Amino acid sequence: MSPRAAALRWRVPVLLGTAFFMTILDGTSLLTALPAIEREFRAHGTTVQWAVTAYALAFAGLLLLCGRAADLLGRRRVFLAGMSLRVLASLGCGFAPTVEALVAARALQGVSAAIIAPAALSMVMNAFAEGSERNRALGIWGGIGGFGATAGLLLGGLITDTLGWQWVFWINVPVGVAVLILAPVMLIESRNEVRVRSFDLAGALTVTSALVLFVYAITGVPDGGWSSHQVLGPLAGAMALTGLFVMIERRSKAPLVPFGVLRSRSPVGGGLLLLVTGTAVDGMLIILTTHAQSVLGWSPVRFGITAGVMTVAAVVGALVCQRVVTRIGVRPVATCGTALLGGACLLLTRVVSEHSSPELLTFALLVFGAGMGTATVCAQIAAFTGVAERHSGLAAGLADTCFAVGTALGVAIAGSVVAAHAPTPGIAAPQTLVPGHQAAFGVVGLVAALGLVIALAMLGKRSAPVTKETAAPPVDQIVTDRIPA
Repeated sequence: MSPRAAALRWRVPVLLGTAFFMTILDGTSLLTALPAIEREFRAHGTTVQWAVTAYALAFAGLLLLCGRAADLLGRRRVFLAGMSLRVLASLGCGFAPTVEALVAARALQGVSAAIIAPAALSMVMNAFAEGSERNRALGIWGGIGGFGATAGLLLGGLITDTLGWQWVFWINVPVGVAVLILAPVMLIESRNEVRVRSFDLAGALTVTSALVLFVYAITGVPDGGWSSHQVLGPLAGAMALTGLFVMIERRSKAPLVPFGVLRSRSPVGGGLLLLVTGTAVDGMLIILTTHAQSVLGWSPVRFGITAGVMTVAAVVGALVCQRVVTRIGVRPVATCGTALLGGACLLLTRVVSEHSSPELLTFALLVFGAGMGTATVCAQIAAFTGVAERHSGLAAGLADTCFAVGTALGVAIAGSVVAAHAPTPGIAAPQTLVPGHQAAFGVVGLVAALGLVIALAMLGKRSAPVTKETAAPPVDQIVTDRIPA
């Protein structure tokens, strides 16, 4: 391959990673902007919180369907449709005249993210052959994700304080327009060429409804508890719909999720590791954000600056991980990553208090960031190992769904632990919150330990061998289609 062709090929993950960065950034930026939105609309915190919940429901519920649609309709086509919707929804969020309009626009943002994420990730996967090059591309992808997840905590505070909360959403617009202009030139179309394209409507409706009900139930845990009707009812409905979905898929001639994709241990292990990593990351972040502002009295900007060390560590961990995985395999590196996540959470139980040492807190965030970048990239590499190109959109949808459900579980688990250690009514001293925060960090650390077990039990020492069935298309062919004569 010529140097020019190689250079063009590496622009693909950069462009798609920019779009991915957008979908991650405004999610975390919004967390720091919520108080300003409450004041703007004079709305109750529970009402404004639906701006987060509506996004999560739409995003998690539609990932599988959108991933499969990308395989069948064309990954670039679906990606461009999602980016167009993203730009419009972001404009709608910033111009929302009421909190209800903001919630509706956020739901549309969730839909757009569900369209963008699997299409973009599958195109990255298909642009590089399985092995060192794909590992490197996924390392870049994971670094972008880690940067966006934590950078939003800093940028959200800065943007809200200087420009207003509306710009948390409007900043997406020029970036989105630039991606829409460049994508048709830099990306080629690819899809699963089958004679009959079927979206398995019955399967799509049941699995989407099951995921929406599950995430809705989980988001109610911090307020109502695990035994409340608002949690148990939707959970029962989600389980029933999941059982119905399995029955439908077994009888369908063109199932939404071919069960053959799930027979390989590596993709399943990668998905489970993404689930655990998402749980640990959001569980830790939600408690740390609350602790910094409620106990330590930090401003959003100061917390964002401190969290920046976690961002740097996550990017470094992702980039180093892809190199080491190529040499020694996924299992030992994933084991190291999950151990770092768990160790950091256990360290936070010791250093988090009303008189926290900033140095020790910073060190814990460095360790957590390194573990986050490492575990996420390892899980993604495993999730795509041995997956045929025609199922890449579905595989990306499954991976993204696992992580999205994990983030919802993380918030629910951490929130319920804090609620169980809530101080006696009438006692509002910040130090009374510390035991609940310490307990929550301990539980999140145990969740990370579960990821350690998954890595040891389900991930192979090295990637599965590439065969004609599983190999990505030749990279020379992918690139030269877009190189001028």
